[in-house]
Amino acid sequence: MTENTTAGTAATPAGNGFNPGRVLVTGGGSGLGAAIVQGVLAAGGTPVVLDRDISRVTGVKAFEVDVADREAVEAAVREAAETMDGLDAVVTAAGIDRCGALDTVPADQWEKVIGVNLMGTASTARAALPYLKQTHGRVVTIASTLGIKAVGDATAYCASKFGVMGFSQALAAETAGQIGVTTIIPGGMKTRFFDDRDEQYKPQDDSRLNDPERVAEAILFALSQPKSCEIREMVIAHAEEGSWP
Repeated sequence: MTENTTAGTAATPAGNGFNPGRVLVTGGGSGLGAAIVQGVLAAGGTPVVLDRDISRVTGVKAFEVDVADREAVEAAVREAAETMDGLDAVVTAAGIDRCGALDTVPADQWEKVIGVNLMGTASTARAALPYLKQTHGRVVTIASTLGIKAVGDATAYCASKFGVMGFSQALAAETAGQIGVTTIIPGGMKTRFFDDRDEQYKPQDDSRLNDPERVAEAILFALSQPKSCEIREMVIAHAEEGSWP
């Protein structure tokens, strides 16, 4: 586990008087996770990043960790929480995909998607629970429109995101009144998520991909709710999103 604490500044100013506090973001080194980090900074909060690649992270404390490694996640969450004297929220934005028919995707790669997307979500939430219960904090999980509507050549991703949906609903039920749980269900976004795909699995029209900053704003909105109010699920997508409804 490697720590990075280089300096930088938020891209946008804080507003509305809301401060999200101490927010741990998995996958905060790029894409949606990085947009969330900037949103937390802009709102006056203190983000900390868990990611397998923290080379581009600036301005915040960051730990290099594979979220599929439960023991590494537990150690990183504990160190992050102790460094910041607690946690107010966790956002599980780390995610990967391996496209292809079930019998063409190598089994270890298929299982890695489950390990990162589902097991990484559960491990992070579990490790953070003691700290979030102390602050009546919130967990925000990141599902997908492919967690409520399946497509072919995406069995690993759909299985993982359908799993995130079920996990989040069950966690919300068992922790009601103790912590908040929100599931964000985004459509496709303009990130590097598609870069390592074969050409046939890349979006052919990126004008229908949403800006991750819009999704980050939705997450900050969920975090800004008073303790007596919880946004349980939110779908956010480009107006012409093809994978929803």
